Amino acid sequence: MIFKLMSFRDAWMRVGKASKSIAATHTEPLHLVLIEEPEAHLHAQVQQVFIKKAYDVLRAHEDLGEKPRLRTQLVVSTHSSHVAHETPFDCLRYFRRLPAGMVARVPVSTVINLHDVFGSGDATQRFVTRYLRAQHADLFFADAAILVEGPAERMMLPNFIRTNYEKLNQSYISLLEIGGSHAHRLRSLIDHLGLLTLIVTDIDTLDATTDKSAQPALGAGQITDNDTLKSWVPSLAQVDALMAATAAAKTLEPPDDALFAVRVAYQTPFPVTVPGATAVETAYPYTFEDALAFENLEFFAGLSGHGLVRKFRDAINAGGGVSTIGAAMYDALRNGKKAEFALDVILADGFESLTVPRYIAEGLDWLQDRLKKKQVDILPAPEPTI
Repeated sequence: MIFKLMSFRDAWMRVGKASKSIAATHTEPLHLVLIEEPEAHLHAQVQQVFIKKAYDVLRAHEDLGEKPRLRTQLVVSTHSSHVAHETPFDCLRYFRRLPAGMVARVPVSTVINLHDVFGSGDATQRFVTRYLRAQHADLFFADAAILVEGPAERMMLPNFIRTNYEKLNQSYISLLEIGGSHAHRLRSLIDHLGLLTLIVTDIDTLDATTDKSAQPALGAGQITDNDTLKSWVPSLAQVDALMAATAAAKTLEPPDDALFAVRVAYQTPFPVTVPGATAVETAYPYTFEDALAFENLEFFAGLSGHGLVRKFRDAINAGGGVSTIGAAMYDALRNGKKAEFALDVILADGFESLTVPRYIAEGLDWLQDRLKKKQVDILPAPEPTI
């Protein structure tokens, strides 16, 4: 392919044999080269090298380079996240498929210029560009995206999906660890792409008086420190309001776009019965780890391990009711190693039978239903059988 590009360039510039076989009296001011899916011929790492070098090859001539008189345009169509990964946002054009009836009577595609996503000189653009450069750029090729809070969710959600959600497991889901304090920075990009998105984040409760982290409680006048919850969806700051929010309040659905929606999932109170007890109490989880433990108290009561796992096990076995256990877990989480916790849980016997924390289960159920609807909307109706 590189030799082809060199040949195209030399033919344009009348180099070598081209100077004899083609009239050299005039050089076209624009050289347009189109490459269709170069990844079909290249190893993943070579795809990245190719797209970084291809344009330079086309400009490697004494009359070209940085000189403005003769212009070169290179258009590459691709389904490769490796190619997109090495391409600046300003140069990307995203083709979004739309169903029949949305903007036309037949299914169509609309082209989105990512140059216009963030405007100019925006700190959010710098963050998103650098973040996606540090990740795989498969966001542009996904059926849907899940933005998660931290390493524990990133490691465990694929296992939850594989075990419990057949449709999601068959779909192309881009899973990004972005953190609750930064997920909202992807809003402009997600809105422009019209990408179905689930945000799995933490409620991040603060004492409104001291402005310090606090264990979640109802009626305590707490606020959230999570910018995504405050400024994006559900756009609420009071913890009481967040705990009472309906599924509709946690979902953004543009009225003019039947396929695009954003849903947030965060910890909310739920009933729990401590092993060996009969009374039903209310748990107020603070983060993913204690929500998972409250949903699977018997599992964690017998789980071997160190760090957070050991502290959770000791808290559950010490008894004292849900509030006591919750307080001990909250204290352990403040300095706990969450990635180590996730590895201990994943490697444990019986991991496949764990109950998914209900706030995450609600979000995954929503995403699976929306993906089914999206497939029905985009695919043409089957021909009637006779």
